[in-house]
Amino acid sequence: MASAITDSGGKTALITGASAGIGRDLAELFARDGHHLVLVARSEPQLRELAAKLRDQCRVNVDVIVQDLSVVDAPQRIFDCLQSKSVDYLVNNAGFGSRGPFAQSDLSTQLGMLQVNITALTHLTRLFLPEMLKRGSGRIMNVASVAAFLPGPLMAVYYASKAYVLSFSEALANELAGSGVTVTALCPGPTKTEFQKRAGVEDSLLFKMSVMDSITAARIGYGAMMRGRRRVVTGFSNKMSVLAMGFLPRRATAAMARKLNDSR
Repeated sequence: MASAITDSGGKTALITGASAGIGRDLAELFARDGHHLVLVARSEPQLRELAAKLRDQCRVNVDVIVQDLSVVDAPQRIFDCLQSKSVDYLVNNAGFGSRGPFAQSDLSTQLGMLQVNITALTHLTRLFLPEMLKRGSGRIMNVASVAAFLPGPLMAVYYASKAYVLSFSEALANELAGSGVTVTALCPGPTKTEFQKRAGVEDSLLFKMSVMDSITAARIGYGAMMRGRRRVVTGFSNKMSVLAMGFLPRRATAAMARKLNDSR
């Protein structure tokens, strides 16, 4: 874990899960626009490599905090490191999934997923939001998923966790209307990242269909956040799928998700 980090002036973005995928791409987008960064992930070598690259190429300050968000007190440790730094953008990107029948799943993995995908996200938001409200400015992005819109057999906990992220984000956006602080829920569909390997879904029908590259998803999310949009679904086909799900019985969408999540 990093020691206390001091403010060097300018706007700063805190990004969790910044070592790879959408989180890494978002870090590059913020840096290219001249924003300073605090990068958080478990993977120290990848974080430090990215930090050095962005400092050199974009001439911004980049701090690294190595924390595993499945550890209960990790959000507080991150917050404590940043007591003297103003966080203008909070990006809750860290998250993971796991495939398999729930009754046969590893309990520690499922509970760790809830800790990272839900509890840490909520904890970090609660810690950094009051100062944003005090300033009357700030932007929060919570990375949800198209999975938030339907039940997900064989990935039941993951889908449920993303439903929480979407619901929480939209409710919070409503509470904060007029405060100067915005909340954006980014809902990517299948995206080419390390997620599918860790979740064990590389052979699923879902990831044999159209898969978006992570930089495109990151650009869509970044633009939506900067415009203060409350929710954005990446890609035309994903938007159409979400729209169609609103007209289908939940039993039917669950059956559809099971087919997509199953191995092929």
